[in-house]
Amino acid sequence: MFWLGLLSLPAAQAQFSTTMLRFGCAQITIDRIDPLVQPGMVPSAHVHQVVGGNAFNASIPVTDVSKLATCTSCTFDQDLSNYWTANLYFRARNGTFHRVPQMANQQIGNANGGQTVYYTAPGPNTVTAFKPGFRMFSGDVNRRQPSGLGQRKQSCFRCYTGPNFQGNTYSPCFDPKLDTEGFPTTPCPGGIRSSVLFPICWDGKNLDSPNHIDHVAHPVDGPATFAQVDGQCPSTHPVKIPQIHYEIVWDTSKFNNKEDWPEDGSQPFVLSTGDPTGYGQHGDYVFGWKDNSLQHAMDNHCFGPTCNGLTTQGFDKANQCTVKKTVREDTEGWLTELPGGHMVM
Repeated sequence: MFWLGLLSLPAAQAQFSTTMLRFGCAQITIDRIDPLVQPGMVPSAHVHQVVGGNAFNASIPVTDVSKLATCTSCTFDQDLSNYWTANLYFRARNGTFHRVPQMANQQIGNANGGQTVYYTAPGPNTVTAFKPGFRMFSGDVNRRQPSGLGQRKQSCFRCYTGPNFQGNTYSPCFDPKLDTEGFPTTPCPGGIRSSVLFPICWDGKNLDSPNHIDHVAHPVDGPATFAQVDGQCPSTHPVKIPQIHYEIVWDTSKFNNKEDWPEDGSQPFVLSTGDPTGYGQHGDYVFGWKDNSLQHAMDNHCFGPTCNGLTTQGFDKANQCTVKKTVREDTEGWLTELPGGHMVM
């Protein structure tokens, strides 16, 4: 499937039978708290970049988040969900670290960093939207080896070969020539794009599970690739849900001088968890759409950043929705160690 960024939205919608929301969310905070995996812990283990509604804090109640937030940094006014991932850091030859900023993805607009979010369904009336209180996790923080899933991998990176997203040709994690499960090993003049995909099957009962994974599952024939979401769900998780997919573009343009890279020539980027491979990339999700707005979008073949019946905001407003930082520590500038003291390993 060709990357929809090559097409106008009407042309893309006409070509694909899938329902696919694709929209931007500006950054609301960068903080070392994690209300999903380590609720109430201040500080949590590692730093995250967070987008979405301003109800985000160290311990989000298992309730209707849309009634807790008063603004969102996302395109759709009705979406007060929260989406977050680990941050990316550059490790210089002298051993110091610098956070790599995010930049707005292709065709998203003037967002303050943040990320792009997708919700995909096989077509109208084919999925059940998440319920208030729903949350989940995708990935494995401790993974340091490839998953072995090939084109079905649920996390990947793409190296942009030049400015203006050069090298953005096919759908994420699908092209074996362009997408790598670990960090790119050569400088990326246009930045590095991260992709994280979530499972598409739900047990229909539990809004969460102890590891935030077991209440969801992949289709019986394996994980769904981007927009290939028509697989059969297992009997244990019979309810088809929208495929959520994150894209984050890391602006590595200031970190491409090979003289600053490790002397052995190895790639210099690490996740805020201390992962130097990229295989431990992961994403956290807390649902927060108002009322039945997400179900409406999935049932009505909505596509891209607009949907008849939903309202949107510009990034002049979305960028103003922020959350005060909870943990007072240095995450910016040149640091002698990763926040939280993580060893690179």
